[in-house]
Amino acid sequence: MRLKIIASGSSGNSTFLEINNKRFLIDVGISCSAIEKSLKEFGVDPKSINYILLTHTHSDHVRGLEVFCKKHKTQVYITEKIHKDIPFLKNNFFYIQNKFYIEDLEVTLIKTSHDSTESYGYIFENGKENLVYITDTGYINKKTREKIKNKNIYVIESNHDVEMLMNTNRPHAIKMRILGDKGHLSNEDSADCISEIIGPNTKKVVLAHLSEEANTPEKAYQIMRERIQEKATIIVAQKEGTELFEL
Repeated sequence: MRLKIIASGSSGNSTFLEINNKRFLIDVGISCSAIEKSLKEFGVDPKSINYILLTHTHSDHVRGLEVFCKKHKTQVYITEKIHKDIPFLKNNFFYIQNKFYIEDLEVTLIKTSHDSTESYGYIFENGKENLVYITDTGYINKKTREKIKNKNIYVIESNHDVEMLMNTNRPHAIKMRILGDKGHLSNEDSADCISEIIGPNTKKVVLAHLSEEANTPEKAYQIMRERIQEKATIIVAQKEGTELFEL
């Protein structure tokens, strides 16, 4: 398994994942040219991307989707309801529900809570390796926490520091939206969740979708490290993403 956060944050989000010799992009929230450039920098031909998955259709997650799909004819795995938000996608798509398989790779959809038509996280499992990917959610419920316990890698949002958020000049309604059940996980929310679900099989925790205005990588890292001690490596995805790493 290989993973690289290409971009993360309010300016745009996209993640490269290679598992079972299949290559995925999770979200295409920056320009096609920027994604192509990033992929080529670590030796991946954009045309070799087999599948695209979407967490939801806010612009910072789909901004480059139309151009990338038209240029590379990449197959998009998508729910029918989310598809209605991106009517430009007329070819090379496949509807998914709950769980699907690509040969011996199992991909499970995780319903998240965000102010969009629908929003999802994903669990990737092949019998040997597994990864959980969750961003853009106001909370993670008990049923989901049970489902995602003791996985190898977690990519989870650690969006904001509450005090920093409240001290920004953003309108009060926006602050309440971010703090609400359909907003984003704070550093504390993310750390509390991971401390509950982490297990002996967990090797890495990747913190994603950090706010540029209401958080810092140092704060996100510190809160997570306090909760999980030395139980797993913590990687913070800043605006420009992370290095490519392997499980």
